[in-house]
Amino acid sequence: MSRRRALLGGSIAAVTAFALAACGDDSDSSEPTETDGTVVVAATPVPHADILNYIAENLAEDAGITVEVEEFTDYVQPNVATSDNSVDANFFQTEPYLEEYNAANGTDLVTVAAVHIEPLGLYSDSVDSVEAIPDGGQVAIPGDGSNGGRALALLADAGLITLADGVDATLATEDDIAENPKNLEFVPLEAAQLALSLPDVDAAVINGNYALEADLSPAQDALHSESPDGNPYANYLVTTAANADNEDILTLAELLQSDEVKQFILDTWADGSVVPAS
Repeated sequence: MSRRRALLGGSIAAVTAFALAACGDDSDSSEPTETDGTVVVAATPVPHADILNYIAENLAEDAGITVEVEEFTDYVQPNVATSDNSVDANFFQTEPYLEEYNAANGTDLVTVAAVHIEPLGLYSDSVDSVEAIPDGGQVAIPGDGSNGGRALALLADAGLITLADGVDATLATEDDIAENPKNLEFVPLEAAQLALSLPDVDAAVINGNYALEADLSPAQDALHSESPDGNPYANYLVTTAANADNEDILTLAELLQSDEVKQFILDTWADGSVVPAS
């Protein structure tokens, strides 16, 4: 199979995954769940599950709750599980991604607490600088709209492209590219596949959690990365609108924003790969 065909297959899979969620997530989440002191949270492994497990092992008992973590490796199923009340909440996504998901699926998931920021990074296995990315090179980007727009904003900040004036970076698409001097080809892939694509593309914009899982550091390995200062892409604890006032979930939110958790984040990811949101 050619490199291009393989990458296109990944692109189609990314679009299909979101479309299937849009077609299949028609459950009724209007009723609150009964947590009874136990909060079940869907999360991607790094850093989200790591942070939740720290809370479960060190802080939850004194706060009067039990935290159970169910790990997922993609960006769709945690929202599906939250919407159908298979779990009480999830922790993996930014607000722009959540807004896009709600609009596409007719769901009413809401943010509860901003926890941390994972700077988005541009990585490569074949070049060691932004300038060395070749003319006509392939750059893989996240296939979902909000992260895709965020990736294009990062590439613009790196000087590889220019976006049209007045474009909202969270909504940017290839149609909003005003200048592309290297004639780069953008290959949208499902976010979990971006790190795996590095041998097959000239560069890839990789979400922070998947970069960490691939032992990549935005601070040390990225050709270019977002600044955490003033970064609007915090990762949130999310639940259904019906659960927004659930006392156990609100207690978890307080723990996620506690000084102890902020220090855990700073100590665990001292290179700046994960930064407390406030």
